[in-house]
Amino acid sequence: MRTYTRPLVASLVAALVLILASPVYAGAPTDTLKGTVDRIVQILADPALQDKPEQRRAEVRKIAEGIFDYPDTARRALGPHWSARSPQEQQEFAKLFADLLDRAYVSKIELYQGERVRYVGETADGDEATVKTVIATKKSSDIPVDYRMHRKDGRWLVYDVIIEGVSLVSNYRTQFNKIVQTESYDALILRLRAKDTAEPSASPARPRSDR
Repeated sequence: MRTYTRPLVASLVAALVLILASPVYAGAPTDTLKGTVDRIVQILADPALQDKPEQRRAEVRKIAEGIFDYPDTARRALGPHWSARSPQEQQEFAKLFADLLDRAYVSKIELYQGERVRYVGETADGDEATVKTVIATKKSSDIPVDYRMHRKDGRWLVYDVIIEGVSLVSNYRTQFNKIVQTESYDALILRLRAKDTAEPSASPARPRSDR
């Protein structure tokens, strides 16, 4: 993924925070996304939390967990190596991956500067949906951000975010696969435990469908 001069845009949770405009098309997935974001915006605007960044991030993380399917995203990010892991290893990886997203993205909420977003459409096919948005930044051109969602246990959850055509899941999968193949799965886990895994920096091909 390219290096952004606007790191907020590269952030999943921060991108969620940006969704303030009324949707052009409001289906169930869009409504779910917007409802969660409204709660995040309230936290960011709460005067009582302005001088408490750690508490604010913790509350945002808690809300994000309610709409983001961390376990499924972890499975997709690990790709073909997931099925080779035991249930205990899968659970550990999912937790470490959620922590990675937290470190890489939730911290970006401090960079929020009132960017606005337009909902430009929603496509749904059974239990799968994509909510399409466009972020209007103050210093550059519009940035397309799509949210891939699926319905699980009656709830719509995000499992991937596509920023300017680049998939968060595919990007991490490229990095993780390289580490596993050139080193080992244990080496990947050690990096995640040591908090050494950097934010996405590779430039994988346009994302394929992870459905």
